Amino acid sequence: MKKRNPVISAALASFLVGLIAISHGQEVGGGKDHPLLTRMKDFFIAAYEVKDFDSHGFKDSAGGDLTVEGRKYIIQYDLKEGAKAPTALQITRNYVNAVKKIGGSAYEYTEGTAFLNVKKEGKEAWVEVYATGDSYTLTIVEKGELAQEVKATDMLKALKEKGRIALYIHFDTGKAVLKPESKNSISQIVALMKENPDLKVAVEGHTDDVGTPQSNQTLSEKRAQAVVDAIVKEGVDGKRLSAAGLGQTRPIADNKTEEGKAKNRRVELVKK
Repeated sequence: MKKRNPVISAALASFLVGLIAISHGQEVGGGKDHPLLTRMKDFFIAAYEVKDFDSHGFKDSAGGDLTVEGRKYIIQYDLKEGAKAPTALQITRNYVNAVKKIGGSAYEYTEGTAFLNVKKEGKEAWVEVYATGDSYTLTIVEKGELAQEVKATDMLKALKEKGRIALYIHFDTGKAVLKPESKNSISQIVALMKENPDLKVAVEGHTDDVGTPQSNQTLSEKRAQAVVDAIVKEGVDGKRLSAAGLGQTRPIADNKTEEGKAKNRRVELVKK
């Protein structure tokens, strides 16, 4: 039997650089093909779900287990009525071959299960293909950190009601260098301070439990100070701010999960 090849989206490069979505028609629940890999011939979207931030277990090209977190898509494809079903191996092998052609890697776990990985221009996506022949599911995670959009008004409300607010300000891994995506959070803190000239806050750094307690303590202190420095650089009086690091001593979630670790890697503003 001749194998059918999945259609590789013409916008794949755009996806990897900018994660630009391309719709191939609305289906169940507004479902659409992911721009990384489109559906195979004679299949339609039977179920579709997107989560802004979640995790999923994958296997790397050597078969090792890993958990990836980021924007997650779960797309189930069912065979159209009357169409001839391919084998589960045909489905997984076609996706494996397609990803390898664009420089990605793959691990074929069973005839009906494969794990794919593509990295390019600083972007990374992981895919699990689970196929039965007349149905298959793509679970795709666009690797990334927990995103947060908190306005100055939200911060002020939390500080008045609870005395503190947790913010997810992103840094380079293991460093106190602010990532570009943290610019909006810093801007909102600056707006908060400028709109409320009598407000004074402590900036607390917190980490997950990866590494030693001592290294995490040092890292949290440096990150808190980096946030203070960034705020002062925008014209806020440094006397209204202080920096402190608490390392891994005050988790707010379970460090045994990737989601928990992501929540524990935070910066908190505390009203003085």
